Amino acid sequence: MVLSTAASNFSTTDSSFSSGPNPSSDAPGAGMSRTGHTVVAVCLGFILVAGILSNLLTLLIFAKFRCLWTPINLILLNISLSDVLVCVFGTPFSFAASLHGRWLIGEHGCKWYGFANSLFGIVSLVSLSVLSYERYTTVLHTSLVDISNFRKAWLCIGGSWLYSLFWTIPPLLGWSSYGPEGAGTTCSVQWHLRSPASVSYVLFLFIFCLLFPLLLMFYSYGRILVTIRRVSTARREQHILVMVLSMVSCYMLCWMPYGVMALMATFGRLGLVTPQASVVPSILAKFSTVVNPVIYVFFNNQFYRCFLAFVNCGDEPRFAEDHPTPRKNVAGFFHGSKYPSFSSSPISARNTELCSRRNERRTFPSLRGANKLTLVRQQHHSNTTCSVKSILLQRFSLSMCTHLLSSCNNTVSLTAAHTEAAACT
Repeated sequence: MVLSTAASNFSTTDSSFSSGPNPSSDAPGAGMSRTGHTVVAVCLGFILVAGILSNLLTLLIFAKFRCLWTPINLILLNISLSDVLVCVFGTPFSFAASLHGRWLIGEHGCKWYGFANSLFGIVSLVSLSVLSYERYTTVLHTSLVDISNFRKAWLCIGGSWLYSLFWTIPPLLGWSSYGPEGAGTTCSVQWHLRSPASVSYVLFLFIFCLLFPLLLMFYSYGRILVTIRRVSTARREQHILVMVLSMVSCYMLCWMPYGVMALMATFGRLGLVTPQASVVPSILAKFSTVVNPVIYVFFNNQFYRCFLAFVNCGDEPRFAEDHPTPRKNVAGFFHGSKYPSFSSSPISARNTELCSRRNERRTFPSLRGANKLTLVRQQHHSNTTCSVKSILLQRFSLSMCTHLLSSCNNTVSLTAAHTEAAACT
C-alpha cells in the first residue's frame, strides 16, 4: 500500500520525483529495517523464480501440444501470460529495490512499475472470473459445445485486456496517480491520497476490479456446486467441494488483503496502516502468479497428461475423436475427452451424470417421445407374437391328442377282432 515512505529509502535521479509530495507525513513509521528488506527480498525472489518457471512451463506445454489449443484453454493461456509478464516486468525491480533498501529506477520507472503490475494483475483477475462463468454456462446452460469456435474465447481475452486498460490508464492521465508504496521499494496506486479524484478512483477500482470478479466467482462456482450435489455421490461431492474452495480461497487470500488495506489507507485515519503491515498484502498479491498455474492448470487432468509427456519427452497424448462434443462428453469438467472445453479442471465424473440427465430432461423431448412410442409398439408386437404362439401351440396339442385317441381306438378295434376270430375257431 502507498502509505508511508521514508525519504531515505527512496533514491532517484529524477528531481521532479524527489521533490514531489512526500507521503511520509501520513504515517509515523519511517520505513523498514535492513532485516525487513532482506525478508521481503527473499519472498520476492521465491515468487520471481517460481512464477517464471511455472508459467513459462505452462506456455511451453501449450505451444508443444496442439490438443490443448481449445477455446477454454486460451483463457488459461491468457492467465499464464499475464502472470509471467508480471514476473518479468514487475517483480525484478521490486526484488532489486528490496536488496538495496530503496527504489532504483526513478519516477518514470515507478509509474511504469505501478501501471504494468496493475494492468497484468487485473487481466489475471478478470480472466479468472470469466473462466468461472464459462464453467457455469457450460455445465448448466449449454447442451452442445462447439469446440471449433474460438471467437468467443478471443473476445473474452481481448475484453479482459481492454477492461484492464480502461482502469489502469486513468492514473497516468490525472485520475489518481502511481507512486511509491509501503516502505518505498514498490510502486502502485497512491491509496493514501485524500483528494476527491483519488478517493473516487480507489472506490471504483475496488468495486469493479476486485469485488465484482469475486462475486461472479462465488455465484458461478456456488451454482455449479449446488447443482452437482443433487446428482452426485458423497465422495464426488467432497472432491468438487475441495476444488471450489481451493479456487475461491486462493483468490481471496491473494487479493482481498490488498483490497482491504487499500480501503483502510484511503478511508481510515492517517497512519492507520504502517509500511511494514502494507508490505504483506502486496507480497500476497504477487504470490498469485505462483498459485494460479497450480490451481487452474496443473490440476487439469488433460494438461497433467501433457505435462507428463513433456517431462518424459513423449508423444502427444491420445484423446477422444475430433468432433463437436455433446455436453455429457465435454472435457475439462469431464475427463476422457480430447477437448477440455470450458472447465479444464478435474471436476469431471459428476458433470457427465448431470449433463446426461439434463439432456434427457431438456435437450431431446421429441426424441424421448419417439422412444416411448417405439417401446409401446415393441411391447404390442411382443404381446401379439406371444398370443399367436399360444394359439398355434394349443392347436398342435389338440391335433396330437386326436391322433393319439384315434390310434388307441384302432388298437382296441383290432384287439376285439382278433378275440372274436379266436372264439369262432
